[in-house]
Amino acid sequence: MFAVMVGMAACNSAAMPEKKVADTNGRQYTFAKVVQRPLAGSIRLPGVLAAFQKVSIYPRINGFVKSILVDRGTKVKKGQVLLVLEAPEVAQQYYAAQSKYIQAAAMFASSKDNYERTLATSETPGTISAHDLELSKARMLADSALMNSEQANFRAQEVNRSYLTVTAPFDGVITERNIHPGALVGPDTKVDDKPMLMLEQEDQLRLVLQIPEMYSAQLMKQSVVNFEVNAIPGQQFQGNISRQAGTLNEKYRSEAVEIDVQNAAHVLKSGMYTEVSLPLNGSARALVVPSTAIVMSTEKKYVIVIKDHHTKWIDIEEGNHHNDSTEVFGSLEANDQVIANATDEIKEGANIP
Repeated sequence: MFAVMVGMAACNSAAMPEKKVADTNGRQYTFAKVVQRPLAGSIRLPGVLAAFQKVSIYPRINGFVKSILVDRGTKVKKGQVLLVLEAPEVAQQYYAAQSKYIQAAAMFASSKDNYERTLATSETPGTISAHDLELSKARMLADSALMNSEQANFRAQEVNRSYLTVTAPFDGVITERNIHPGALVGPDTKVDDKPMLMLEQEDQLRLVLQIPEMYSAQLMKQSVVNFEVNAIPGQQFQGNISRQAGTLNEKYRSEAVEIDVQNAAHVLKSGMYTEVSLPLNGSARALVVPSTAIVMSTEKKYVIVIKDHHTKWIDIEEGNHHNDSTEVFGSLEANDQVIANATDEIKEGANIP
């Protein structure tokens, strides 16, 4: 025989009064009333740690690898040089574009000076015809357009030349290196279907969870989440819920949630599996019963309600669990009386005095 206790997190816990009754066969039953109140609690879900940022490194243009300044495990800073390529044709195109730009700039300077002199001379009546003045102006404008065009081409070649030096886009660690000096590489280069270099940010990680549909609306945003790592038993870690997908995966009926985890000491690693204790608000529509009142058969879950001194099976779905109490959803009402020590041996329609 036992007392029935319904515990509410974030609410005052209330002990439900026991009522013990014996039927004609001498069986003892304990009754409890159904309570309508949200039952805050937590669930445990598996998750996986991922790098906060992760990128495959490829060069922007084709070239030969001249030198590689990093290797697997190298910590790099944003803007740090990772590798240097050499491509003679790119250098030639750069210097050719530079020469054409300098030439066009000189022609524009000359035609501009000629136009200004012609304009100054034309102020004396009869010295310069209007037609000659217009021709001088047209030549200056044409040379200006040509200079701007050559300047744009020169800048483009300058950018192409800068692509010969590959730099880190953010602070992180090189986790893969699959290329060596002398190799011919390009934007689509892969070695055994792997990128040239892989860069991951590891001082901050993302803990990715898939939240079942029934719990997705109960998450406490910005709340602190505790989790354990299978590879580091006995130690607890923390993070904050930072992002929710806002939509459900149609195949698994779950919502992706990300928890930001600070990892300055680099104890945690990308790819580690975790067990997460996720806090939940509970549903305001939920009805709470003792966990022992729920009967699970091979076909369904149900509670046994007493109506007019007879038992009635009511199908339910479970929600949050807290201590010895469980949220249930089904054709129940607050203050309904259920058998707290229910078993599948209690048949539907049985007479209860």
